[in-house]
Amino acid sequence: MEQRRPPEYILEVFADPACVQDVVKAILHTIFFHRFFPSIRPKSRDLLDITLPVVDNAELETLIEQRTNALIRQIDDTHADGYRSSSTRGHIAVQFFEKRRRKAWFSKQDEEICWEQWTLDVTLATPRTESERVKVRRAMEMMLQKTAIKIITTVNREVDHIPPITTSESNPFPYQIVINPRDEGWRMGIF
Repeated sequence: MEQRRPPEYILEVFADPACVQDVVKAILHTIFFHRFFPSIRPKSRDLLDITLPVVDNAELETLIEQRTNALIRQIDDTHADGYRSSSTRGHIAVQFFEKRRRKAWFSKQDEEICWEQWTLDVTLATPRTESERVKVRRAMEMMLQKTAIKIITTVNREVDHIPPITTSESNPFPYQIVINPRDEGWRMGIF
């Protein structure tokens, strides 16, 4: 049986070096707030004059922190000779999976099938003057607000592809956060 490609939602992210980590974390939390199925206590965080949801889960928070730091290191890679890498872009993806039982000749195996992917295309802006900083901050505020609205609109509209919950586990759908998913293959970007 041929597998369909899961829907992929691409979010353009624009931030300066001082805010890029907080912006990426806020967007990841917003995605998980709408796609994380265990019961959670809702919280919020203010960033750039916008209030965004936060998933209060220590394991998820640690994973988001680790992957965001890895993305920042990849974007902000400084060579030994002191010159900055030309890379001012990076990608981070959140993938949600369903567990399916695959029948083989004399056994049954579980396999994970991706049913949705969110890809953040992160661009780092480096303003040089105070007026550029003001423009970049306004652009980041607008981008963050548009991105939050896009996530909310998408999760409310695109629900037909979500598989049924067939388990009593607290989290019926495993997930991964992957750095540069297209560069290294779907599962190779895990750190």
